[in-house]
Amino acid sequence: MPTPAHDARIIVRDCSDRLGEGPTWSARENALYWVDILGRRLNRLDLATDAVTSWDMPDTIGWVVEREDAPGFIAGLGRRFVELTLDPVVIRTIAAPEDDRDGNRFNDAKADSQGRIWAGSMPFTCDRPSGSFYRLDTNRTATRVDDDYTIANGPAIAADGSFLLHTDTALGTIFRYPLNDDGSLGARTPFIVFEDDWGSPDGMTFDADGGLWVGCWGGSCVTRFTPGGKRDRSIALPASQITSCTFAGPDLDRMFVTSSGDGVDEKAGGALFEIDPGVRGLPTLRYRG
Repeated sequence: MPTPAHDARIIVRDCSDRLGEGPTWSARENALYWVDILGRRLNRLDLATDAVTSWDMPDTIGWVVEREDAPGFIAGLGRRFVELTLDPVVIRTIAAPEDDRDGNRFNDAKADSQGRIWAGSMPFTCDRPSGSFYRLDTNRTATRVDDDYTIANGPAIAADGSFLLHTDTALGTIFRYPLNDDGSLGARTPFIVFEDDWGSPDGMTFDADGGLWVGCWGGSCVTRFTPGGKRDRSIALPASQITSCTFAGPDLDRMFVTSSGDGVDEKAGGALFEIDPGVRGLPTLRYRG
């Protein structure tokens, strides 16, 4: 059974998220960014002041990844990889690998230690395997590395870069891929298959001890798995549709959790939560292109 999150904090703001996702820690700004995919909004929490700022986007926004040597982000906007800077909002397309898949959108992404971005796509309808998995190299080339995803989520990349995990929430399965230095992947194999009473696996992140933290859609919790994939513990939250989590703060000992309020009548649905994970996370990696 999940452990109640007695000290869970709801971040106070004037709205909630239809589909909160993609939390990412910015060490250089001492801030947390996250997206509201269906609300078409990018949010920022200043950890020093608790002030929340939001920017409206012209399309669904699945994720943002900070750039290493330039201001702003690479973002998954609709079906495109774009450069995104704020104040004012400026958007420039750098790759459009899904121009032939009108019903799709980007959903989740992470950077690896080589400065590449790994991103999944999925159909708006969540009912057919038209989604794909992509690698965006530092030269701005986007490569489709796998296909047939219905609800692509994650990914999470091992600290030593030897493998990555990517989820199809519709299958209740977190897959494992061997990751080569050149960015090629080995064959995907099931790593964790969720049981019915766990909810469904959504966004995820590794901690410094190799544990995997997973947002459990429909499970009202965040669950930690051991490096070997064994369910270790869960922290309950007062919202059913938990979507993702990340470590933040100068010591990477704070965890923020996103949720979705779309289609549910819950007071805390769509809230951003902070919980105490009891462990430290890994530094957030940036795109080097």
